Amino acid sequence: MPRIGRRLGIALILLALGGEPSVTAQVPQPFPGRNTPAKPGPAQPGPAAPGQTVPPSPAPAPPAAASAAPENTPNEAVVGFPIYPSAQFIASYDAGQGQRYYLYGSEAKFPELVKYYQTVLKVRGTLVFDAPATHVFEIGRFREETMAFPPGVTIKDYTWNGSAGYLNPHRNGTPARFPSVIQIVPAPAVPLR
Repeated sequence: MPRIGRRLGIALILLALGGEPSVTAQVPQPFPGRNTPAKPGPAQPGPAAPGQTVPPSPAPAPPAAASAAPENTPNEAVVGFPIYPSAQFIASYDAGQGQRYYLYGSEAKFPELVKYYQTVLKVRGTLVFDAPATHVFEIGRFREETMAFPPGVTIKDYTWNGSAGYLNPHRNGTPARFPSVIQIVPAPAVPLR
């Protein structure tokens, strides 16, 4: 049990800090200066000469719908566990030893999520922390030599102590904050012999 507690603690710290997402972020480029050459690009229109009009610049493309799920959203077949019906994929992280864990935000309250997973997984699970409320459903056998984390589902309440919830990392995402976060750790794929 101490190893599981330590690993759970590490997972919760990574969950709180954000870890390293598997999606690639856009890297800002340095401003051109004396040490960095300017990159060629479209010429910027200068001020109009008297008697000339400047053609209007093309309108920017409308942003994609915020509620649309990204194409790479892992489904239940990928994660190996049920996903709460209205949960939104946030990110996945490398857990080590061939495992990943997947984060989903939910507008459902913590007790509702716990009851849902107790029903669909047919296990009680364990309330491991009262504040913030964190409930763990460990499903399957943990093998330290082949796994970084025990397979299962962890639910965390992000509204404790007056918090507004877990900030939605998707730009203009709805809702702006998730009251609860679901972490799913599937069992690692069995290597072929």
